[in-house]
Amino acid sequence: MIVWGGEFYIEPIVYLLNTGGRYDPSTDSWTATSTTNAPTARDLHTAVWAGNDMIVWGGDDGGSNAVNTGGKYNPSTDNWMETTTLNAPDGRAYHTAVWTASEMIVWGGTDLAANYFNTGGRYCAQSGPTPTPTTTPRPSSTARPSPTARPRPIPKPRQ
Repeated sequence: MIVWGGEFYIEPIVYLLNTGGRYDPSTDSWTATSTTNAPTARDLHTAVWAGNDMIVWGGDDGGSNAVNTGGKYNPSTDNWMETTTLNAPDGRAYHTAVWTASEMIVWGGTDLAANYFNTGGRYCAQSGPTPTPTTTPRPSSTARPSPTARPRPIPKPRQ
């Protein structure tokens, strides 16, 4: 299990983190993740497991600004790689993200200025760092914060 980012509160200040840890249940121990090239401190971001990497994206930078940046973390090498903002969706928090076996899809959320999104983006980790915008849905899809999503199940082969 990998934990990264978030906040802690010491009255009256909220501190954002760009640190994390890897938990190994077989040894019941934690190892700190590298902070070299890690994304900026944030909370309200999303993360998905992409087979070999954890991809972190979006969130709140603590200044009431939703960010459209992220990073890929490889626990085998303890290295971070920045994701590009080219074609990335608008910065957002309270969004959802899923991994589809080949790409991270983010959807919905808010820019923290009471504007909600009915848009998103796709990030294909295998084909390089360039995200692809998703199409805007039919008008019946309402913009919303905190949506829930899951990838469509992969059909079982017919026998």
